[in-house]
Amino acid sequence: DIVCQVGVIVRDIDKTSRAWAKLLGIPVPAWHLTDGQDVAHTQYHGQGSPAQAKLAFFNLGQVSLELIEPVGSPSTWQEFLDQHGQGIHHIAFHIKGMDEMITRLEGLGAPLIQRGDYTGGRYAYIDGIPEFAAIIELLENF
Repeated sequence: DIVCQVGVIVRDIDKTSRAWAKLLGIPVPAWHLTDGQDVAHTQYHGQGSPAQAKLAFFNLGQVSLELIEPVGSPSTWQEFLDQHGQGIHHIAFHIKGMDEMITRLEGLGAPLIQRGDYTGGRYAYIDGIPEFAAIIELLENF
């Protein structure tokens, strides 16, 4: 499994994108809105959710920095913002075998929080905080 991303929850994606772009000396990336429930099939704690988010990506080589502004809820993104404010939300890994990996992590005491689909793949957020001190995102591309 390869670490591919660090996700940061933000209140204002435009403002935070400009700040990161200035720091890194690169152009401000365009953000996009995630798909709605009809396409993403988002589930939060096992229930369907209309949650969406604005996403902006900074390609930093092997690892990308993902800025996430929650739009709608319930979601792991909005829950994090409400409980902790802005900050690092997750570390993401490219994997193969999503369902098997979720089962493996649940067996290690890290339950599924949220999952959904995106064009070309699917994602899952795992509550690894008690065991690993981090939320883990699994990304499986097709």
